[in-house]
Amino acid sequence: MNAIIVDKLTKKFNGFTAVDELSFNVETGELFGLLGPNGAGKTTTINLLSTLLMKTSGTAQVAGHDVAKARDSVRKSIGVVFQDIALDIRLTGRENLEFHAMMYGMGKAERRARISEVLRLVDLEEKASMLVEKYSGGMKRRLEIARGLVHRPKVLFLDEPTLGLDAQTRRHIWDYIRKLNREAAVTIILTTHYMEEADALCGRVAIMDHGKFVALDTPAKLKDLLGGDVVSLEVEGNAAGLEEVLRGLGWIKKLKLHEDVFSLTMERGERRIPELIQTAQGLGIIVNCVHLRKPSLEDVFLHFTGRKIREEDMGQNGPFGSPARGRGGRS
Repeated sequence: MNAIIVDKLTKKFNGFTAVDELSFNVETGELFGLLGPNGAGKTTTINLLSTLLMKTSGTAQVAGHDVAKARDSVRKSIGVVFQDIALDIRLTGRENLEFHAMMYGMGKAERRARISEVLRLVDLEEKASMLVEKYSGGMKRRLEIARGLVHRPKVLFLDEPTLGLDAQTRRHIWDYIRKLNREAAVTIILTTHYMEEADALCGRVAIMDHGKFVALDTPAKLKDLLGGDVVSLEVEGNAAGLEEVLRGLGWIKKLKLHEDVFSLTMERGERRIPELIQTAQGLGIIVNCVHLRKPSLEDVFLHFTGRKIREEDMGQNGPFGSPARGRGGRS
């Protein structure tokens, strides 16, 4: 059964196509990742599915409800954690959750029980009476996840949930995301700039660029598409001459040369490295460094988009304003 069904969904802003006839399904209980550089259309897609933006054309259903015809039903069925912190720092953690639950019409007894549940889920029971202004960045993010869950949504949208957090805190958030997906059986749509985050958490990943999906599969299958190991070879000498020789070797599937560093794709790279070194030395070329690694989602992303996600791109607003607030941003 599908929690989300999207068919030729399109959104245009003054002639610019931010989401271009997008079609995909997300199964109930799935943790689905959405990757892409700024301007790819990720947040616009989330805003369309969460009814913060109206579509230009196409259709989309979330938890069995049409996003255009049954907006209230969709909103009752979803939770959203935006890129930017949207908590009232003058209230306690519990008061933030209480206010949110009241907005969803939950009765007093139900609110108290549910708030205790979600606080326990994100390990904030002991901090529930503390003012949010005293929370760390990781605690605030966990509270926002709890708030998104308090009304028992069927689908949870996490838009860059670990953006700006340190590596240790980010991994703790990963644990909470896995836990709520497993124990609360919530369907999760996760957008992220962190390749390792998508690889660690998501059952399937879609890579988005220019409003379209350029790849969609499990992380393992996406990495397999690159067809082998990646060997980096840093040399000193006639790199152009070595390039000519290497291009004649049938077992090298891909070759890129940037200054004096070769990036080579091949099967069983660990067995081929001695031959690479011998070939270089035979031409009087010094090999300064050799590095072998298995393909990563970063390599897949580079393959399909022709670029890497840079830290300085993260969280920037597009020309249409802050994407996290649904005002037409393109990220």
